[in-house]
Formats: sequence, C-alpha cells, structure tokens
Amino acid sequence: MIRFDDRVAIVTGAGAGLGRSHALGLAARGAQVVVNDLGDAQSVVAEIEAAGGAAMAHSADVSDADQVADMIAQAMDRWGRIDILINNAGILRDKTFAKMTLDDFRKVVDVHLMGSANCCHAVWPVMRAQGYGRIVLTSSGSGLYGNFGQSNYGAAKAAMVGLMNVLHLEGARDNIRVNTLAPTAATQMTENLLPEAALALLQPETITPGVLYLVSEDGPSRTILSAGAGTFAQTRIFETQGYMLEGDITPEAVAKNWHAITDATGQEELQDAFAQTRKYALRAAKAKGVTLDW
Repeated sequence: MIRFDDRVAIVTGAGAGLGRSHALGLAARGAQVVVNDLGDAQSVVAEIEAAGGAAMAHSADVSDADQVADMIAQAMDRWGRIDILINNAGILRDKTFAKMTLDDFRKVVDVHLMGSANCCHAVWPVMRAQGYGRIVLTSSGSGLYGNFGQSNYGAAKAAMVGLMNVLHLEGARDNIRVNTLAPTAATQMTENLLPEAALALLQPETITPGVLYLVSEDGPSRTILSAGAGTFAQTRIFETQGYMLEGDITPEAVAKNWHAITDATGQEELQDAFAQTRKYALRAAKAKGVTLDW
C-alpha cells in the first residue's frame, strides 16, 4: 500500500480543485501537508486536521521568490524536511493572441512557469541534502496539444516538460524524481469552459490517485502522466529516424524528401539533447567515412 507516513509535502494552489484533492489525498495516507493558496488554504487545513492529519497553511504567491522562501523556511521549522512538492498553482487570462496584452501573457507565465521554478529552486537544496525528493509539475493538454485562446497558458504549460526533463537529469544522483501531470478536470479554471455533463465526470478526485503514485517512493521519473475522469495515459515525445540529405542540402531537397523525413517507422525517444546531436553527427560521419569516437 502506498503511504506517506513521516513525509512532508507542499501542494501549491491547494485551496480548491485539484490542489485541494491532492492535499487531502496525501494527508489521508499519512503525509504532513503544507497547503499553499492565495485564497482559502485554512479551510483545507481544517479538513485535514478534522480527519486526524497534520497540516499548515501558507499564502505565498508562488511567483514571488521571497514569499516562497518563507514558505519553505516555515515548513522546515515545523517538520525539518520536505519530501514532496506538487506544483499546482495556476491562473487563466484567456484571449486570442491578437487581443491579448503582453501583461496578461507575462502574468500567466510568471505564475505557472516562474512559480514552479521558484518552488523547485527553493526545495532543491533541501531534497539534495536529504537524498530524497519527489516533484510534480502540472502541464496541460493546452501546452501539449494547443488550445484556441490560450497562447500564454499553453506556452507556460509546455515549459513544464522542458523543466522536468532537465531536473530529472540533474536530480537523479540525489534520488530526486521529477514528473509532469497533464490533467483535465472540473475546477474553477474550467467550470465555464466545459459542459455540465462533462464537469460531473471530470472531478479532481479521479486524477489525484495518479499524482500520489508519481510522488510515491517507488514512483517513476521523467513521466508525463495525462489524466482525466479516471483514465490515465502516458504522453511521450518521439523523434523519427529522419533522412540524411547528402550533397544537395537545400530547402528544395527538404521538400522533396519530406515523406522520408517524417516517416514514423523506427521513431524513438531520446534521453537528452546530446543524444540527438550524437544521432546526427554519427550518421554524417558514417556517410562521409569519418571515424567519430563518440
């Protein structure tokens, strides 16, 4: 059974919706939880304590690094460790790109991307010193696949995957595992975007079990877990084998060989940016008869 006894977890944006569900789920399985929200974090703390759990509230604006640092300091003062960070806080400022102000674009990026970076950066030295950490970043189908009127939100949510990829590599030696959740749920942010019948099915509680697995001791790392209405799926990024242009490296040659370039046969996951570089350099070396010790 997955338990979190003696583990300390921080959940941002936990006053309602997905964050509240994650916080309650962690507490029900033994975690001590920092409930972060600009709104009503205290009511979630009260729910946890009424059920016999331990929790504290903190109203840090995740886009403010100083406020985040204070949250981490208070958690350390109270419990002496931080094992789990779930970056869930978010806002919407939806408009088409043509009508959107850059202030609204920047605000959404500040909360989703910089807010996640601030929280990760603050807990990183704690988790490294412990030799243990579990982090979840929250992406979205809007970031993975796009959604009309959400250029700011989509850009910020796509960035979660890039942040995960690097933190996974840098955290591996210290047993810090980093994953990304891409949920679709009935929350305050989606209540006006989805039909009532769909909202009834897409409750946050149908997503939290996947998050609890991601932050468990034996959970994976570098996984994009997509979830909604009780369905869980892994989203993966692949690169085709590609086609090497020899001699005639021109736009016309790219157009002529587009079918071969985009052929999905033999596509593969690449583990880091240098894996891509090696792939291209080794292929060119072989074609030119160059010995490349790589």
